[in-house]
Amino acid sequence: MNLRVLVLINSAAVAISLSAVNYYFQHKWYDMIITFLVTLISSYIVFYYLIEKYIYSRIKLIYKLIHNLKLGRDLRDALGEHVTANPIKDVENEVKEWARIKKTEIDDLRKQEKFRRDFLSNISHEFKTPLFAIQGYIEALQDDGFDDREMAEQFLKKASKNVDRLSYLIKDLDEISKLESGEIPINYSKFKINDLIKEVFESLEFKARDHNIKLIFKQKYDDGIYVNADREKIRQVLVNLIDNSFKYGKEGGSTSVSLFTLHDQVLVEVTDDGLGIEEKNLPRLFERFFRTDTSRSRQIGGSGLGLAIVKHIVEAHQQNINVRSTEGVGSTFGFTLQKVKQALPFPNIPVLKS
Repeated sequence: MNLRVLVLINSAAVAISLSAVNYYFQHKWYDMIITFLVTLISSYIVFYYLIEKYIYSRIKLIYKLIHNLKLGRDLRDALGEHVTANPIKDVENEVKEWARIKKTEIDDLRKQEKFRRDFLSNISHEFKTPLFAIQGYIEALQDDGFDDREMAEQFLKKASKNVDRLSYLIKDLDEISKLESGEIPINYSKFKINDLIKEVFESLEFKARDHNIKLIFKQKYDDGIYVNADREKIRQVLVNLIDNSFKYGKEGGSTSVSLFTLHDQVLVEVTDDGLGIEEKNLPRLFERFFRTDTSRSRQIGGSGLGLAIVKHIVEAHQQNINVRSTEGVGSTFGFTLQKVKQALPFPNIPVLKS
């Protein structure tokens, strides 16, 4: 509804009211019609002037400011002056959209602030634990004066382990920072995912034996399945997921890797029969430093960034990763990769001799 129609409706309402009052007292149709026409015209002129001058022009100015701020000067100049037939309706829509966007931005800022506080708290705790341990061992060695050589060697070994833990933490933090900023490029290449899984199994064979966990990759996956991805980064994903299954697996258990060919993707699943994860913890599993069992996580070590790195690598490939788990039964981590279609070989056509 534009301005003229709005003013005409209001003027007509006033004119009808006054003409009805005139007819009530005068009982003359002629006077009622004259009153109606005079009131309609005068009301229309007065209302139009007042609304245009004090309300409508200011609404148009507000709309123009909002519109220009949203588009930006360069884009506005390229498109030309935006002309609208109904700025009141447009202002209403613009303000609603602006309010929705601002609410979303505020919610995002609150989430980011909470994430920042949690991250700083976690990283402070992760650094303090090995640092205090190292400090304690060094002070004990200084007080002892290396008189007990056997104890000194034990303390030095423990301090060395905590130094290694700090090194792993710093290395993982640096890697995840570069992954987030895109500093580490994805070097795509075509390779057999089957062969890579077998290589990872071979590299983790002794570690699996130490944890008394059996690695399973079924023979049905011997046929080559080609994918297009960064081979070394996918190796890191597999190592992190399988190593994670060792940490939270059960004694005498197993870790299996399965492949499923989809339309244009390959689904890789790493399954263990370990402790499992509570359903409430699943949405936060890929967060940095998130641990489902803090006491056990301290015992088994690790930086707490392994799954976060896995998620960043998979998403850098424009693919997805998910997890499903049942407490006391085990967990399955699955991620997709781009499948490479193989050209079909030409059939051998017998040559007919004349």
